[in-house]
Amino acid sequence: MLEQLDLIGKTSEMARLFGIQFLHVLTRGSQYRVESMMLRIAKPMNYIPVTPSVQQRSQMRAPQCVPLIMEPESRFYSNSVLVLDFQSLYDEFKFGCTSLRVPPDLLYQIRHDITVSPNGIAFVKPSVRKGVLPRMLEEILKTRLMVKQSMKAYKQDRALSRMLDARQLGLKLIANVTFGYTAANFSGRMPCIEVGDSIVHKARETLERAIKLVNDTKKWGARVVYGDTDSMFVLLKGATKEQSFKIGQEIAEAVTATNPKPVKLKFEKVYLPCVLQTKKRYVGYMYETLDQKDPVFDAKGIETVRRDSCPAVSKILERSLKLLFETRDISLIKQYVQRQCMKLLEGKASIQDFIFAKEYRGSASYKPGACVPALELTRKMLTYDRRSEPRVGERVPYVIIYGTPGVPLIQLVRRPVEVLQDPTLRLNATYYITKQILPPLARIFSLIGIDVFNWYHELPRIQKATSSSRSEPEGRKGTISQYFTTLHCPVCDDLTQHGICSNCRSQPQHVAVILNQEIRELERQQEQLVK
Repeated sequence: MLEQLDLIGKTSEMARLFGIQFLHVLTRGSQYRVESMMLRIAKPMNYIPVTPSVQQRSQMRAPQCVPLIMEPESRFYSNSVLVLDFQSLYDEFKFGCTSLRVPPDLLYQIRHDITVSPNGIAFVKPSVRKGVLPRMLEEILKTRLMVKQSMKAYKQDRALSRMLDARQLGLKLIANVTFGYTAANFSGRMPCIEVGDSIVHKARETLERAIKLVNDTKKWGARVVYGDTDSMFVLLKGATKEQSFKIGQEIAEAVTATNPKPVKLKFEKVYLPCVLQTKKRYVGYMYETLDQKDPVFDAKGIETVRRDSCPAVSKILERSLKLLFETRDISLIKQYVQRQCMKLLEGKASIQDFIFAKEYRGSASYKPGACVPALELTRKMLTYDRRSEPRVGERVPYVIIYGTPGVPLIQLVRRPVEVLQDPTLRLNATYYITKQILPPLARIFSLIGIDVFNWYHELPRIQKATSSSRSEPEGRKGTISQYFTTLHCPVCDDLTQHGICSNCRSQPQHVAVILNQEIRELERQQEQLVK
């Protein structure tokens, strides 16, 4: 595992870059790293860092500006959608400053030597004095660019490539957290809200200006349908793949030309087709180069890339989206989803695809009376073996089984091994389908007017009897829900608390005839399948 994750190599490179001890890379926070690099640059520039007190930090004003995150036009896009991203936008706008009250007459005299940010904060130009943070970040970004170029030149040397990759990753991380260092007014060691707000406001203004340029340029026929912090999604109606890459490059060059160096808009990829669901949730077939023939399934924020559900949800959603992108045939998607639901209802699905795995935070970390599956299973395990408590941070696997109607969900949680060992326990197909599988599908397909829950309601009712274990005592009693998936009579379909309703039990001969007919029909269907 250490070799696969390259933990030693990455940690060693970060220790070299930040100038801190190996152990401190793993145990200390980001402010410690930023200060380690910043102080090495501040000393030759004859700067001494200040250390504000808790009272001084509490008197600082709160941040006022927020990044621009547009609400996307949520729908399915069959046309090309370009994705353009500003390269290290927040890192480019770093300023070095100290709070200083300047008299109006002096401010007028130096008006040509200052830059005023959109939120009214003034900074001297680099020609007068270059700040610590701009110099530090300029060196970091230039160094990272050189490291990435070296990675391309030495692709064949695996050991060197891994070392260079760890180095560029460390440079990227330190550049990203420097902005947070300036805006950490509650727990920061040396915050400066004016710098943080100026960065956010200038970045927001830059993105808004880029969006306006794209929307106003008629020759491109483009429209921005989503913007997020430092990136924008541009819709091109009727454009081919070749035209999309050409226009995308033109947009990137035009926006870059309207901004001062080193601000640069990078054309990243083309989605064809794609779905924009909500903020930070989208999925599509991605093309990164014009020569790329086969698209790559790329998803952000949806269940295909999340770990808070079972694998079946991710697999069914991904396969359904691929069918939508490749065929645009809703009937094929409907058949696939119904087939997967039937497999689960008939008990033919693999239990491995329906296992949840949630993190255990330790018994002392939960509130009294907390209904958490990982905690509930741990309590049960501890009653048998006091040494079986999971480690803090370890993921505890579990499944949901059928139980008596009205029972709280927490009481239906079982370990996968329990279900495998006890044939009377069955996966709760109704819960998995209605609460796990269908909701993510509904969030996607409702955008094109499809109600996936109707697909489930169209399925025939399945009543599957469960054979009892031979090893259990003959007098052991069970609930009806352990043997049937519904509380409907198999003869007349009326609701009942028993296997067969009271009306049908009064006509045993009629019941025997109906059930024998159904058995013969099922046997006939089975013979046809065998043939």
